[in-house]
Amino acid sequence: MACAGCGTGVDGKPSGCKSNGGCSTGGCNRLNVFDWLSNIPLGDSLAPFDIIEVSFNNGSRKDFYRNVTKQIFQKGEMVTVEGVSGFDVGTVSLTGELVKLQMKKRRAEDTPEVKKVLRRSSNDDLQRMSDNKAREKEALIKSRALARNLGLEMKLAEVEIQADGRKATFFYTADDRVDFRELIKVYASEFRAKVEMRQIGARQEAGKVGGIGSCGRELCCSTWLSDFKSVNTTAARYQNLSINQAKLSGQCGRLKCCLNYELDTYLDALKDFPEDADTIETAAGVANLQKRDIFKSLMWYSYEGSNKQYPLTITRAKEIRLLNRQGVKPDDLKPVEVVTAKPKETDLGFADVVGQISLKSLEKTVQKRKQKDKDKHKQQKGGEQKSAGGGRNEQKPEQKGGQRQENRQQQEQRKPKPENRQPRQGGGGGQQQRQGREREQQPRTEQGGQPKQGQQGRGEQQPRPEQGQRQGQGNPKQDRRPPRHKPKPNNPNNQPNNKA
Repeated sequence: MACAGCGTGVDGKPSGCKSNGGCSTGGCNRLNVFDWLSNIPLGDSLAPFDIIEVSFNNGSRKDFYRNVTKQIFQKGEMVTVEGVSGFDVGTVSLTGELVKLQMKKRRAEDTPEVKKVLRRSSNDDLQRMSDNKAREKEALIKSRALARNLGLEMKLAEVEIQADGRKATFFYTADDRVDFRELIKVYASEFRAKVEMRQIGARQEAGKVGGIGSCGRELCCSTWLSDFKSVNTTAARYQNLSINQAKLSGQCGRLKCCLNYELDTYLDALKDFPEDADTIETAAGVANLQKRDIFKSLMWYSYEGSNKQYPLTITRAKEIRLLNRQGVKPDDLKPVEVVTAKPKETDLGFADVVGQISLKSLEKTVQKRKQKDKDKHKQQKGGEQKSAGGGRNEQKPEQKGGQRQENRQQQEQRKPKPENRQPRQGGGGGQQQRQGREREQQPRTEQGGQPKQGQQGRGEQQPRPEQGQRQGQGNPKQDRRPPRHKPKPNNPNNQPNNKA
């Protein structure tokens, strides 16, 4: 991965690169210029241009220096140059013949007074520069407090300290002229350096601070834009934009610079539209111009007192205007039918290999579950009401479920058998004995825990001898067998069963 600006890879990035994933030296992030003449070889008789462009403070400031060391510097290298009463450290941003064009653009002259490049930056120079750069944030906060104490109407945007710490430049913005003679004395005694005050505009302040614009990209003034031209609302009117100050303003609070980018294209397209066709007359009345559609070359008109708009071509509007000059009023405007074409739907051939899930089946399952819960709740509520009304059911609500399950087991085990049933011949006595034991272990009580009325003495009666009982071979266990009787049916009305 190489930097698009300086071409330096991440592994071999120069010592001044502060980026973790790319290069940010040499003004690669701000106001970068691509050297498209760097690969063009020069003749033997021509020597390379001896002035190079050096950027400071990550490209926010640039200046030109003469290379008197006769060394070949590459873009992105750190160099030590002449400063105010000392030296400064910057990054080489441009070399070669393209520097001549940059100097012509910025109106810089090639004179002997051009400052010189001293040497490649050493480790001591870089360490000293980093120490002084670390003081800039603290100096900015302290300088703002001092300016506020003096009651000056100014806003300090940035403080730049020279690499050797002998000079400090304060960038500020102000609406009116500021008398900062007293402020300079305070700054000089506080920071122990030569003080320079430099006033900048709101757009330059936004470029130094940086940020993201409404388009989602980094601000133009902090990346590539160097010349700030005046912008007014006329540019927005030519482009049929609504005059909304909030939408047309940028991060700096001024009108967006990008309003001028496409202005020339709109002005060229507006040349085909007639200028004197704001109102036209027909037999139906006077039609007023509402808007111009530059992309479709249409002019929209509407009659007075009506909200309906009629699109006319540029040729038709000129014809009607020519007829009006001759005193003729056409019968109809003959508007154009505007058809909005829908985008074609392209079949991407997507196939659902997972399958479709019917939501109705899920809804049915949820409804069944809810219905079961409702029925269960109604049954529990009905049992509570019965126990409260009859006075026989004294069981607690939390024990009802267990009692019902126990009663069902008893009913399954005690199925009704005919009384005249003959006992099985053979060895059926053992099975009858086991059934008798189970019946003795299971209490015969109602849900309330009380025995049935009319059956309290039954448990003490002697069992009735069955037909076919073997005489002389009586089984004492068989005598204790409880009498057979019909099990208690589910009685929803909770009425006692008094049948004998």
